[in-house]
Amino acid sequence: MKKYLLSILLFTGTKLFAQIPEDVLKYSFFPQNGTARNLAIGGAMGSLGGDITATFVNPAGLGNYRTGEFVFTPSWFMNNNKADFRNSRLINKKNNFGIGPIGLVYGTSTNRNEPATSQAFSIAVTQTASFNNTVKYRGYNNYSSFAEQWAEEVSKSGLNFDEVYSNPQYAYGSAQALHTYLVDTFRVGGDLQVKSLPEFILESGQSLLQEKTIDTRGGIYEIGLGYAYNKKDQWLFGGSLGVPIVDYRNTTTFTESDTSSNAHNNFANFKYTDDYSTRGVGLNLKLGVIYKPKEFIRLGLAVHSPTYMISLTDKRTSSLTANTEDYNGTSAISSTTLPNGQPGESKYSMLTPWKVMISGSYVFREIQDVRKQKAFITADIEYAGYKQGGFFSTNEAPTSEELNYYKTLNKVIRQQYKGAFNFRLGGELKFNVIMARLGAAYYMNPYKDPALNANRLLLSGGLGYRNKGFFIDVTYVHSFNKDVDFAYRLQDKSNTFATVKNQRGNISLTLGTKF
Repeated sequence: MKKYLLSILLFTGTKLFAQIPEDVLKYSFFPQNGTARNLAIGGAMGSLGGDITATFVNPAGLGNYRTGEFVFTPSWFMNNNKADFRNSRLINKKNNFGIGPIGLVYGTSTNRNEPATSQAFSIAVTQTASFNNTVKYRGYNNYSSFAEQWAEEVSKSGLNFDEVYSNPQYAYGSAQALHTYLVDTFRVGGDLQVKSLPEFILESGQSLLQEKTIDTRGGIYEIGLGYAYNKKDQWLFGGSLGVPIVDYRNTTTFTESDTSSNAHNNFANFKYTDDYSTRGVGLNLKLGVIYKPKEFIRLGLAVHSPTYMISLTDKRTSSLTANTEDYNGTSAISSTTLPNGQPGESKYSMLTPWKVMISGSYVFREIQDVRKQKAFITADIEYAGYKQGGFFSTNEAPTSEELNYYKTLNKVIRQQYKGAFNFRLGGELKFNVIMARLGAAYYMNPYKDPALNANRLLLSGGLGYRNKGFFIDVTYVHSFNKDVDFAYRLQDKSNTFATVKNQRGNISLTLGTKF
């Protein structure tokens, strides 16, 4: 597969540049969240409306409201992860709480003489993405070592060891590797080379046992303000302003061990721990229209602007413990005890991909009194331009190194990702005050490289009860998610990665009342 064009760890002074291409997907490649009713029909909301979820999908759908409504949506997620890494599989589980839309919608007629003409306002908050999960994988690797990335960085820096060790820009890996003697200089064929000790294990024909644990927490929470205008119940126009709030925390632990029985080959094992967080706020705009050419047909179009993450702040600390046997014994070091003594920090802005959606619904027995409608089917087709995401400096006078970094990173994003289609389909059958619902959704692969296969498949079903202004909906969604995770990144070798298959169960409950 293709190698990356940039080193992942680049620094300027105490500023940390640690954004990676996967961050584009982290903030955009996730299933649409919604109320239990919306989740039950596969998340298809582009032409249907009548649900507070429309605030975050096609705000024109708010135009179906002519009264007030309050909803509350708690959820319970059950994660089951299977990771395949170099022909080895590891399974782990993690459960956690989440939230769907919580908020108010208020609709009212704008003209007493034209009751079919109305407008509606909404204010809601939802969790658009949940990062709460733990992924583990391990395998035997006879090709490369995690420590090689530090040897590459030192070799290409043009600095001597003392300069690397005292320079804050190398505090989160290379300096720690030098301190523990996991990386050193060796005479090879008469030439002095910078190498990592595990490389000698590989050159002797042995394998390294590698294990990676990724523990992520937090989520993206979006506040939405929506407005819709319903013109004679035929044309519905709407717009919403979204304010996403990012809270992402990641603790990654990587261990590497010698698999031979030789206790005197200068390498036994090392453990590297990286604590990383991102927090910030953004802004986006969603515009939409719904047209009803017939009473029973609804057609929708919605456009989501890229989310402009106005200010994101990354913070990072790391530590390394290495046992090099006879070479230097066991030693440990933390980034906070190196010369800078401070957590790495980087501030930057970001654009997530834009999206456009076309939708259609067919309503059985479509009449003005929606309580007498019997059923509907609905579908969305969405296009997401993943390769259009990018990162940018927030400094008033960015350095040339900083500009080159983001230019290269954005180039890699355009080379690695492509635009992809997402499909959502669902329906509801009504039995007086009881509703039964089914749905499905499929999110296509955003990677250009066919070796990197990522997709999302969701199957859902639920029940609803509505009577005298009160309603309760319950839904179960089972999602099949496939993605990849790079164990580490090298500049001089192809990168090895794990295929991660996640099955997530989601029990969602929506309680609501009309007023």
